Amino acid sequence: MDASFSFAAGLIFGIGLIVSRMIDPAKVLGFLDLAGPWDPSLALVMAGAIAVGTIAFGAAERRSQSLLGAPMLLPRAGRIDLRLMLGSLTFGVGWGLAGFCPGPALVALGAGVPKAFVFVAAMFTGMAIFERAERVRPAAAQPAAGAAT
Repeated sequence: MDASFSFAAGLIFGIGLIVSRMIDPAKVLGFLDLAGPWDPSLALVMAGAIAVGTIAFGAAERRSQSLLGAPMLLPRAGRIDLRLMLGSLTFGVGWGLAGFCPGPALVALGAGVPKAFVFVAAMFTGMAIFERAERVRPAAAQPAAGAAT
C-alpha cells in the first residue's frame, strides 16, 4: 500500500514538473539568466512549492506518525559547513549549465528528452564518485595504528 502512495505522489510531482515546464532546460535557463531576457515564471512555481512545503512540514512536525502509520522522521537542520557550501555550489553550477536538477531530469528522461540522458548519466556518475569518496573518507580520518593519541 505504501508503494502505491509513493507512486501517486511521484506521478503528481512529475505531472507538476511537466505542466510548469521545469523539464525544459531552455525555460529553466531563461529563469536563471538574470542578465538576458529573464523569465520569472518559475519563481512563481518555486514560491508555490515553498508555500506547500512550509504548510506540510508545519503539520508534520506536530505528528508522531504519517497518515499511513509510519514513524514521522523529519530532517533536522544541521550546521552550515564547507561540505554543504561546496555541494550547494556544485548543484547550482550544474543546474545553471544544464538547465536540469535531479527531479526534472528524471522526468525529462522518462519523456525522452535527449539532453536528459547525458545529464542523468553524469548525475549517477557523480553520485558514484561521492559514494566512493565517502567510503574512503572515514578511514583517512582515523589515526594510523600505533600512533600516539
